[in-house]
Amino acid sequence: MNETALSHYGQWGAVVIWIIIYGVFLLFLPFYKKSQRKPTTAYVAFIIAYAFEMFGIPLSMYFVAWAFGRNLPDGILWGHTLNQYIGNWGMYVCIVFTIIGGLFVIFGWRAIHKNYWRYESGEGKLVDTGIYKYIRHPQYTGFLLITLGMIFEWATIPLLIMWPILFIVYYRLARKEEQDMTREFGEQYVAYKKRTGMFLPKLKKDL
Repeated sequence: MNETALSHYGQWGAVVIWIIIYGVFLLFLPFYKKSQRKPTTAYVAFIIAYAFEMFGIPLSMYFVAWAFGRNLPDGILWGHTLNQYIGNWGMYVCIVFTIIGGLFVIFGWRAIHKNYWRYESGEGKLVDTGIYKYIRHPQYTGFLLITLGMIFEWATIPLLIMWPILFIVYYRLARKEEQDMTREFGEQYVAYKKRTGMFLPKLKKDL
């Protein structure tokens, strides 16, 4: 095992900082909803695994060494895994996806906080403007983009296993919320669903 390749591990201050940086986006979620707990936990687990693998302990490398009795070189399921194939582009993709995903989360929060979360006071309405004009769950799209960007930079065993689970969790939550919105807004929401996509803009709208 190359000591130079391992030199960036054991930086626990960086682990904490990285978790805080990516955890900030959770401030734009409705924590009062019980249904949000599982997706939030899954996202937190993902960013913790990402930070640990990047700065703390190379978990993937230790797992492979334990399971197969051999060490893998830096870049094979641990370390900058895609660097040898696409150079620094993995890092650039991660940065771009984090920025775009973060904007989705923030703009989605801004629109829904202003127009829907005040519903109990009689001021709420179906949000179908701004970013919601094109997709129904921009915040979930944002979290999926942020975590997908992490994989482009650090495609390790835990992240490769956890991302599909994270997608399923957010998909199920989105379906549940759409059922609730249909009961709340009726045909107005049904019509809205026909002209928008769940996580990505719909290329062809339903008639």
